[in-house]
Amino acid sequence: MDKIRYRQAQELIGKAGKSKGTKEVFKKPQEGIIDTKLFGEILNEMMDLEDCLLDSRPTHYLKKDEAQEFCEQIISIRKQLDSILGDFGVLEKADAEGDIKTLSDKYLILTTKSNFKKVLTKFTVDPQKIVVAGVPLEIDDMKRLNPYLPDVALKSIEKRISHVKNDITRKKEQFNLENVLVIVENDESGEILAERARELYNAQTITLESLKDITPEEFLKLLSGL
Repeated sequence: MDKIRYRQAQELIGKAGKSKGTKEVFKKPQEGIIDTKLFGEILNEMMDLEDCLLDSRPTHYLKKDEAQEFCEQIISIRKQLDSILGDFGVLEKADAEGDIKTLSDKYLILTTKSNFKKVLTKFTVDPQKIVVAGVPLEIDDMKRLNPYLPDVALKSIEKRISHVKNDITRKKEQFNLENVLVIVENDESGEILAERARELYNAQTITLESLKDITPEEFLKLLSGL
């Protein structure tokens, strides 16, 4: 019975991927590993859609704003399903890194550590458009992080802050960038940097639990949501 069902699934996939006058889009499934985290997200989003079905009874008619919200959720689920199918070779995997390069190109990116820059560069973000702050953007913020720093150390940090701000201004002018994006981990230094960058540069923020553990596909999803 399982073999029959498997053959039926193969036939359905093949038929679904064909249209008159075009080559096959879907391929036969290959071995792979189920992305259980992503699959769980799909199930959760499907459950959220049930509210739409219940609220729209008995006609299931949706007004324009309701239709937009409904379709956005369907599109999100579709992209996630495509990613899972890509893991099994049924669909070509999306070029996440190519899309990251395109979407990130309009931002000057501000982060807190050099190893974060390495991860972003690996994702094809232009390294010339990344500024590693290493320090907060105001001396008062440094005092918040470490209220016991001696005056000598604070003077040295003030110079570093000035250098970072000059670097931001120079790169914005050099690459004609109006948008600043702060990418940090969810810790106090990242929170303080993001808070001040929003005040000074009207920056947008992506906050992560662990930047080194994120995949290009996950980062692309966050970047696309800005």
